[in-house]
Amino acid sequence: MNEKQERFSSAGFILAAIGSSVGLGNMWKFPYITGENGGAAFFLLFIACLLIIGLPLLLAELAIGRNGRGSAATAIVRSGGGKGWKSIGLLQVITPFLILTFYIIVAGWTLHYAVQAFTGNLLQNHDFAGQFSTFVTGGLPIVWQFAALFITGAIVILGVANGIEKFNKIVIPSLIVLLIILMVRALTLPDAEQGVSFFLRPDFSQITAESALAALGHAFFSLSLGMGILLTYGSYVHKEQSLGMATLAIGAGDLIYAFIAGLIIFPTTFSFGIAPDEGPSLVFIALPAAFSAMPYGALFAGLFFVLLAFAALTSAVSVLEVPISYVMERFRMKRKTAVYVICLIIFLLGLPSALSFGDYPALTFGGKSFFDWVDFITANIMLPVAGIGVTIFAGYYWKGAAEAVGLRAGWFRIWLFMIRYIAPILIFLVFLYTTGILKFN
Repeated sequence: MNEKQERFSSAGFILAAIGSSVGLGNMWKFPYITGENGGAAFFLLFIACLLIIGLPLLLAELAIGRNGRGSAATAIVRSGGGKGWKSIGLLQVITPFLILTFYIIVAGWTLHYAVQAFTGNLLQNHDFAGQFSTFVTGGLPIVWQFAALFITGAIVILGVANGIEKFNKIVIPSLIVLLIILMVRALTLPDAEQGVSFFLRPDFSQITAESALAALGHAFFSLSLGMGILLTYGSYVHKEQSLGMATLAIGAGDLIYAFIAGLIIFPTTFSFGIAPDEGPSLVFIALPAAFSAMPYGALFAGLFFVLLAFAALTSAVSVLEVPISYVMERFRMKRKTAVYVICLIIFLLGLPSALSFGDYPALTFGGKSFFDWVDFITANIMLPVAGIGVTIFAGYYWKGAAEAVGLRAGWFRIWLFMIRYIAPILIFLVFLYTTGILKFN
């Protein structure tokens, strides 16, 4: 079997796809945006958005990938889209490439914090805000950026079956064990029931138009849509695999992970009097403070950041495979060479983002740091545009959609309606909102 013929096993494909969605977003971003938008009501809204926009687009990307049997750049063209559609495919290669330049930096942070927790250094100094600031403004993030990228590249270099699949077969079950351990610890903390109530007892008066768009956006991003990952992974799927069942399994995995993350974060924050809407600092500043106040805090802090690091790396592996697949296809490059070249470029391009938190005025412009600009452009512009492109192709131009998707007639009509009329409109609204064009104040 040569590199072009690599395939996932059925179970390996589902675990790898779940791994791509089980990233920092659900453990880091999901809790604080849920806290900002009223808790349980927002979570129910998020579930609805997964069903309305997430799963139909997820299925479309997988089907296009399997039908096209190529990289993200060529899958739509090979599925009958014509050369004019190649730009959408290229966008889904460039976007994850750029995302990884800053995502791998945060993955490095999680590795650093895991080591600091297990060595006992993290909880010795109770100035957690100062500790985090000192770390991100120094040179250490570059070291950990390299470490996270090295681990990611070492997995991808082994290939689809021997690298990505085997890694996810080990890590995803390990994630489940860690999630359960941390959930049990969180649920047994004093006053944990207040956090559970906040997370599971809906107050629909807290829901606004902004909340709805935030839920839509997170449903889109948490499943790794518009990033070329599912197009690429779809090309590695056997013809016998039911894409409909796989889509449900992947969506369920993403939802369960988000649910358990909520049952870890909210009981912990309420138990120690931490506001659940503290934003990104919740994970690296507020939670270490909580761990320092509980028995065996260093152990549970270590387990938490190992969980976070595993989640970050499963997504990073998926993201890296997208440009690797393209470079192998486009330049006839061997996998090992492609990984070396792409990882080196990602590391170098990521340096400005890694240094964005230090005192470098040249890396801040327009009120945003270099890190924030790359995040903003990729997440708020490139991903939605790619997602809209896929919905238009699948809904209006793809003549072989019915056969490729593999749904029964009734379900196919529902899927086609969602892809044609619902998903593109909602994604466009998210695009308008996240870019600041649509405002509610």
